[in-house]
Amino acid sequence: MPRILIIDDDESICHVLSRTVKRMGCDVDSVGTLSAGVGMARARAFDVVFLDVKLPDGNGLSILGELTAMSAKPEVIIVTGMGDPAGAELAIKNGAWDYIEKSYSVEQISLTLKRALDYRRARSKEGGNTLWSVLSRDRIIGESPALTRVLDTVAQFAGADSNVLITGETGTGKELFAHAIHQNSGRSDGPFVTVDCATLPESIAQSILFGHRKGAFTGAEKDQLGLILQANGGTLFLDEVGELPPSVQKNFLRVLQERSIRSLGDREERSVDFRLVAATNRNLDDMTAAGTFRSDLLYRLRASHIHLPPLRERAGDIRLLTEHFLEAMCARAGTAPKTCSTDFLETLEAYEWPGNVRELIHTLEHAFTAAKLDQYLFPQHLPPGLRAKVARARIAGPTHSAARTQEDANGGAGDVTPSQPLQEYRDAVLARAESRYLQNLMTSTNGNVREVIRLSGLSQSRLYALLKKYGITTH
Repeated sequence: MPRILIIDDDESICHVLSRTVKRMGCDVDSVGTLSAGVGMARARAFDVVFLDVKLPDGNGLSILGELTAMSAKPEVIIVTGMGDPAGAELAIKNGAWDYIEKSYSVEQISLTLKRALDYRRARSKEGGNTLWSVLSRDRIIGESPALTRVLDTVAQFAGADSNVLITGETGTGKELFAHAIHQNSGRSDGPFVTVDCATLPESIAQSILFGHRKGAFTGAEKDQLGLILQANGGTLFLDEVGELPPSVQKNFLRVLQERSIRSLGDREERSVDFRLVAATNRNLDDMTAAGTFRSDLLYRLRASHIHLPPLRERAGDIRLLTEHFLEAMCARAGTAPKTCSTDFLETLEAYEWPGNVRELIHTLEHAFTAAKLDQYLFPQHLPPGLRAKVARARIAGPTHSAARTQEDANGGAGDVTPSQPLQEYRDAVLARAESRYLQNLMTSTNGNVREVIRLSGLSQSRLYALLKKYGITTH
């Protein structure tokens, strides 16, 4: 019997969902808070979780990754009383099965649940729940929910031969994941050829990629095999593909379509067989809208898409990465292993890491050098700028916490009193709670609007409307 968990504080919704689920022959449990939901999901193996967005102790999207990464790997259906396109996109990108509104009919909800259960049964037969555990992932360190979701996707795509587009912030390790796709594919014995589009001179890009015959142009003193032909039988990795010169995009698109190539100065075309993996930290959709990147090429690149999470979303991985990199540094230097103090690790985990794993490596190299012959690493070995930012964030947090504690002690509603009409009282309490929530969120993210949108589940327009309403600045 399939097991369903409902995480929603609205008793009427829980009643309707529970009745619907039971009629479909499923076992059902319901709880009203995030903490209770996580506890229940850890205690029992559920097939599907209905998860509300707005709950008494936080935003439901904040536990989405934790739920999908549990051993049972339940399918999570987000249910919300207020549809939000940005929230829906965020939920799907982070592993939700679907995003539905509470206004949906019982038939629509039942159909969504049925499809999720059918999908789950199909994956179970194929052994799809443990794909990442058998993946060869040299140098990809971590076990966080955000990382294992990506590894599952890599495992799914690696066995196919479709083009793959890898996106993510600078420093998230896009080339490592491109290597993982190659290593786990049927082309692993073939070449892996990297093209750094950001350093590709437009004047000779055609020659570098497609090759040339002797005498094709001034200075072409011998035949040159292009990088595309060098990747024949293997994988061609276009790093920073957003920087591919416009003059090259059209010709490269033709290669993808025809699977043949003609070098400069050559009269005949040669067939070429490679798998394409591309990576970028730029928004190719925006570039397409601006006319700087071909839409038809983007469609070809994005046959399969993998988005890498930033390091700040990989809870728990910082310690594993730190141990790995420090061990490697000690081995290269021929020194005894170094031990990280508790406050050293806590400082690393409190930092936002805008430069992601690449920045972490450089930071550890600084600490390793600063420590010299010291066996233990302390926060004092870290760059002063990093420590200053962590200290600033740490001091900013308790100020608001203390204010919130005092406000709660005063009843949490400021000037409102129970003698007011109930609806007026509720509106005032909600307004103060919203204002306090947004103020704390803006402080904890240092005013990073994109991060606030991700954590709150609000659309950009709704967020700005609320910030204006409560007089909260973004800087």
